[in-house]
Amino acid sequence: MILPRHVLGRGFKAPSDKLNIAFIGCGGRGENHINALKGENIVAFCDVDEVRAAEIYEMFPNVPRYTDYRKMFDAISNQIDAVVIATPDHTHALPALAAMQLGKHVYVEKPLTHNIGEARQLLAAAQQYKVVTQMGNQGASMDCNAELAELVQVGAIGDVHTAHVWTNRPVWPQGVPTPVGKKKARKTLDWNLWLGPAPYRMYDPAYLPFKWRGWWDFGTGALGDMGCHLIDPVYRALKLKTPVSAEASCTTVWVGDFREANYADSCPPSSIVKLDFPQRIIMSKIDNHDIIDHVVQPCALWWYDGGLRPPRPVELGSSEQFGSWDGGILLEGTKGKILAGYIW
Repeated sequence: MILPRHVLGRGFKAPSDKLNIAFIGCGGRGENHINALKGENIVAFCDVDEVRAAEIYEMFPNVPRYTDYRKMFDAISNQIDAVVIATPDHTHALPALAAMQLGKHVYVEKPLTHNIGEARQLLAAAQQYKVVTQMGNQGASMDCNAELAELVQVGAIGDVHTAHVWTNRPVWPQGVPTPVGKKKARKTLDWNLWLGPAPYRMYDPAYLPFKWRGWWDFGTGALGDMGCHLIDPVYRALKLKTPVSAEASCTTVWVGDFREANYADSCPPSSIVKLDFPQRIIMSKIDNHDIIDHVVQPCALWWYDGGLRPPRPVELGSSEQFGSWDGGILLEGTKGKILAGYIW
């Protein structure tokens, strides 16, 4: 009767056990993260767009607000334990790197960065500054992904030689011309800060919100959006590492008669990518209840987006669904196949 309730648990977290978290990017996915972590100490919000962040700002009126993460770090760095970053792809790396250099733990929305070079920089920084880091990837911790890996690694379908992964995205505009003319950004949006490290261009509503995914300067297309979710369980199940070759093709956009459009700033409406992986040795094949080294032959991973998908397996009944509404995974092995629909 005299014990404080946090000693007994009962859902109470002692104030000393809470993290002091700053959020960079408060609308869209950022809003989901804030709601998930509102039991911690929220010490600051940072967003270049007051309209996108308005709902969160209204829910937490007493939390300090910033538009520039650099000024936030200058002002209250000593009050921050960790940072959550949920901005467009092209502005993931710089605030994450700045936070790690200050010794702050970092959670970054997927895709981790806008390009491979940035990802390598963040990996080196995480190792150098010895902070806890995580890339947000919806579905990565779900049981179904572990079950898929277990089925593959115990040899349920033999050695997997081909993996097909597909999505129905993009659901935003791609393969479109670059906007022309001058449009004025609303006063509640700091366009220069939104651009960040990207080459300067005039504001246009064709770029945001959400539509930035279809522009190479800001996003990474459907592959960078859904590939993080769908390819991840395949990588883990097959224990893939670095591919030895890559090949890609994409939709041709036509204007007029027999004239190819040059929409180089925009990602294509659909694409197919093939990644080839070499022979590898994994320790997962179960033989007489022992885990042994097992040589796995080369594997090809095919990616399809924009509504494209691999041929329907002949084993699938005419009334059975081929994947899910947002994509799917088909693994082909020497002893059979596994079909998985994507689950959030």
